[in-house]
This record gives sequence, structure tokens and C-alpha cells, in this order.
Amino acid sequence: MDGNNFSPFPHHKLQAFEVALELIRLINRTHISEAENRKHARASARSCARNLAEGAGRRSRADKRRCYSIAHGELTESVGCVEIDNAEGGCSEQQLQAVYKLGSRPGAMVTSLTR
Repeated sequence: MDGNNFSPFPHHKLQAFEVALELIRLINRTHISEAENRKHARASARSCARNLAEGAGRRSRADKRRCYSIAHGELTESVGCVEIDNAEGGCSEQQLQAVYKLGSRPGAMVTSLTR
């Protein structure tokens, strides 16, 4: 966004979207040893960001709430996959705590958007 006649899309105004992108990067760096947990953690983190972007672009309050609600569910799934991997002896406790810490930020933001 360089300011040269660029009008940002609605999701560029959502801080939750920016944090969701940070979570995607963190999930991708996290050593999730079990392939299915890794696949679902990454996919659901991406889906969280996609649904936040879609919700920001929707016009009706009901459509926005639906998208933001789905984003919250996807966020929860992503964090849950990392927890499961940790319980199975995969990622470290330190990595899990980093995911908790970052994951709680968009979670709180999305909760406020769905009210």
C-alpha cells in the first residue's frame, strides 16, 4: 500500500486480519510433526484469514457475522491442531505457548466482531 492511487480493500482496515497473517507465518514455522495435524493447522489458519477478509467485504451485518464466526472456528481448529500435536509429543511446549499467545489476539478481536 504505497499511497499511489491505491484504495485498500476493506480487510486492510481489520487488525484481526493482520494478526491472522502473523499466525499463518507462525504456524508454518512451528514444528508440527504429525502430517495430518500440520495440514489442518495450516489450512485452518489460512481459512481464518480468508474468512476475515470475506467478512470485511460483506455489506450486511448478518453476512459479516457469519464470516467472522467461521473465522473464529477456523482459528480455534488451527490452535487445537497444534495442541494435539504437542500432546502427541510433536511440537515443543514453547512453540505451543507462542501459538496460544498469538492465537488469542485475533480470537478476542473476532469475538468482538461477531457481537
